Amino acid sequence: MLAAPAAAQQTHVLVITGLSGDPAYAEQFHGWATTLIDVAAERYELPPENITWLAERVEADPERVDGRSTSENVQAAVSAIAERAEPNDHVLIVLIGHGSYQNGESRFNLPRRDLTAGDYALLLDELQAQRVTFVNTATSSGGFIEALSGEGRTVVTATRSGGQWNETVFGGHFVAAFADGSEESDQNRDGRVSVLEAFEYAVAQVNRFYEADGLLQTEHALLDDNGDREGTREPDPVSSDGALARTLFITAGEGAGIPGWPEDPALRALYQERLEIQEQIEALQATRGGTDEAIYQAELEKLLVAIALKGREIREAEAAADEEPR
Repeated sequence: MLAAPAAAQQTHVLVITGLSGDPAYAEQFHGWATTLIDVAAERYELPPENITWLAERVEADPERVDGRSTSENVQAAVSAIAERAEPNDHVLIVLIGHGSYQNGESRFNLPRRDLTAGDYALLLDELQAQRVTFVNTATSSGGFIEALSGEGRTVVTATRSGGQWNETVFGGHFVAAFADGSEESDQNRDGRVSVLEAFEYAVAQVNRFYEADGLLQTEHALLDDNGDREGTREPDPVSSDGALARTLFITAGEGAGIPGWPEDPALRALYQERLEIQEQIEALQATRGGTDEAIYQAELEKLLVAIALKGREIREAEAAADEEPR
């Protein structure tokens, strides 16, 4: 389940906002979508051609909306991404809106004809060479786990079943994990927010929301990335889900900057080296339990020493840069 190095991945974002049914929901869905689109373009520097937004009403934001979110346009958008994306690129698809559960199948409500979980499963077959993160933030979204689960896919749903049909707040917090909440969601402090970190942040924020208002929680998000067609609420990259999701980020690809990294090329190279050691540590930790404990501890000690030395090298380089005359 080890992914290609994060620096080599390029992300393609497809945001789909469906039927709102009410002005208040329309405003909420619009806010979530624009936040994600803006942070992808500005914070993570994705090129415009890597960001697509299909919305209920094009006229709501004609400069950013690429088309109406009809089933035909959704199919065309996925096909377009499949044509331009390279193998191992990361495709992030986010559904924002309302869902329903009919005739034993979850669906996402779109203008004119809805697309079911099975319909989206067929669409994703076009992206078999890419790593796909599919996030359905809608009500009744739980059924998407079983339908979409597969190799190289991370599937996230706001609810655990099609029967959870009350309004969800998960989507707003998932988006916030990459935006205003990134300082908290970036658990390992590597300057990036993984899909796993965004999920865990959103789950925690949803819990706080219901507890603060003294409400019975009516949404329970799930994540599946090991292809077993069963989502989990508490991912564990070692024993269950999460190994793939923690390697997936929003990134413009090799050579692209990470927010918070220095502009100096030499320092950036050191930051990249430290990041690669961190990824080696996380990959090793994912194997614990499947290898000899003594070997595991010896390899872990080597990597911890290496990352400590790299940290010292970075601090010395930063101090020297600060002393240089300007």
